[in-house]
Amino acid sequence: MIYDNAKRTISLQLVRNVSNVHEAWFANEDEVRKAVGLLDKTEIKPPKAREVCWVKHVEFVCATYISTSISDGPGCLTLRCPTPSCGAAVGVDMVNMLTSDEDKKKYQRYLLRSYIEDNKKTKWCPAPGCDCAIEFDLGSGSYDVTCHCSYSFCWNCTEEAHRPVDCETVSKWIMKNSAESENMNWILANSKPCPKCKRPIEKNQGCMHMTCNPPCKYEFCWLCLGQWSDHGERTGGFYACNRYESAKQEGAYDESERRREMAKNSLERYTHYYERWATNQSSRQKALADLHQMQTVHLAKLSEKQCQPETQLKFIIEAWLQIVECRRVLKWTYAYGYYLPEHEHAKRQFFEYLQGEAEAGLERLHQCAEKELHTYLNDDCSQEAFNNFRTKLAGLTSVTRNYFENLVRALENGLSDVDAHGASSKTSSSKNAAGTSKTKGTKGKGSSKVGTTSRTDDSTGWSCDQCTYMNPRSATSCQMCENG
Repeated sequence: MIYDNAKRTISLQLVRNVSNVHEAWFANEDEVRKAVGLLDKTEIKPPKAREVCWVKHVEFVCATYISTSISDGPGCLTLRCPTPSCGAAVGVDMVNMLTSDEDKKKYQRYLLRSYIEDNKKTKWCPAPGCDCAIEFDLGSGSYDVTCHCSYSFCWNCTEEAHRPVDCETVSKWIMKNSAESENMNWILANSKPCPKCKRPIEKNQGCMHMTCNPPCKYEFCWLCLGQWSDHGERTGGFYACNRYESAKQEGAYDESERRREMAKNSLERYTHYYERWATNQSSRQKALADLHQMQTVHLAKLSEKQCQPETQLKFIIEAWLQIVECRRVLKWTYAYGYYLPEHEHAKRQFFEYLQGEAEAGLERLHQCAEKELHTYLNDDCSQEAFNNFRTKLAGLTSVTRNYFENLVRALENGLSDVDAHGASSKTSSSKNAAGTSKTKGTKGKGSSKVGTTSRTDDSTGWSCDQCTYMNPRSATSCQMCENG
C-alpha cells in the first residue's frame, strides 16, 4: 500500500505523472524511496519527527527554511532536507506541522497547480479571469471543450475553439495578423524609397512633388523618382510625368511595378478575409452580450408578458447560443478560405457557395432572434402569434445547426465531395453539405432538386424540401428559408 503522502511525494519528485506512480513503486520500491527522499518504510509519527536528522536544526530554522521556500514559488514542492547527508523530501505532513496557515494555503495551491499542469488529462481554462480546470478524454475525437464559464477552446493548442480549421492554420493566421510581413506589404504597396536616403515615403497627397523628411529633405518625383528640379510643365506638371510614361513603355519600370502590384494584390486579398473574420468576431461578441442580456433581463420580462414559465422559453436561449457558435464557425471559415489554394478553382467555388449559404441562413436566424423577438418584448401579441414565433425560431435554430454541423464536416474533410477535376455538381454537393436529409449527421439523400418545394394535400400544410420546415397551406413560400 502506498500512503497518500508518499504517493504525492513520488509523483512530485520523480514521476510527474500520477498514473505512473503505482508502476514505478511496485517495480522497485527501494529505488523509488531513495530517489525521491522517502525515509524508512515505517511511518514516522509526528511526535517522533525530531528523531530524524532534522534534530540537528532548530525547529524555528526548519520552519523558516520551509516558509522561505514556499514564498519563492512552486519549487517548494520538491524541497529536500538541507543536510547533505540526509536528503529527505519535505512533504505535506512536514509543511502542515511547521508552517503558518497562510503558507499552508500557498503550498496547497502549488500542489493543485502541479497536479493540473502535470496531468495530461487536465488543463486550466485559458479564459482571462477564469480559475477553473477541465478534465478531458482525449479519445472523444473532437478537441473542442467548453468550460463552466462558457469559454470554448481547443484542447490541443489552447487557442479559442476553431473548427473547421486545424491548429496549424490557426497558428499561421494569428501570426499573420500580428506579423511584420503585412506591414511590409503595405509599405511596399503604398510607399517608395527616397532616391537619396532610401527611407520609405508615403504619398499622402495628389501632387507628384515629394519632399523627404528632415534631415534629408530631398525633393523628387513620385513616379520616376527623378530630381524634382528637372521637372516642370515640360515633363507633365505636378500630376503627371512624361519621363515615367516613356520609361514605362520602354520597360524600365516593369519589375518595380510588378512587385508593387503583387504586394498590393496580396494586401487586398488578405484585407478581404481579415475584415470578414474580424466582423464575425465582433458580431459574436455582440451576440454574447445579447445572450447575457436575454438571460438576466429579457427572459423574465417575456415570461411575465406571455404568462409562461421561463422553462418554456429556453428555445430563445438555445437560439442565441446557436448564433454565438455559428458566428465562431463562420469567422474561422475565412481563415480556411484564405489558405485554400487559389489554383483549386472547383473547391474554391464550392467553398464560397457553402459559405454564402451559411451566412444567409445565419442572418435569418439572427434577425428572427434579435428583431422579431423585440416585437413580443415590447408589444402586446396574441398567444397564437407567439406560438407561431416559437415554432419559427426553434425551426430556424434546428436548420441552422444542421447546416453548420455539415459545413464543418465538409471543410474538415477537405471538401472531398469535389473531385480532382471539379466535376461534381454544385447541387448534389450542396445538398450533402447542408444536410437535407432528416437524419442528423448523414449525407443528404433527398431526390428533389435544391430550390424546389413539396406541397401535399395534407390539411396541416406542406413541407419545404430545402429545410424540411412544415408550412401552413396558405403560405406561398417557406416561412423558414423563404424558398418559393
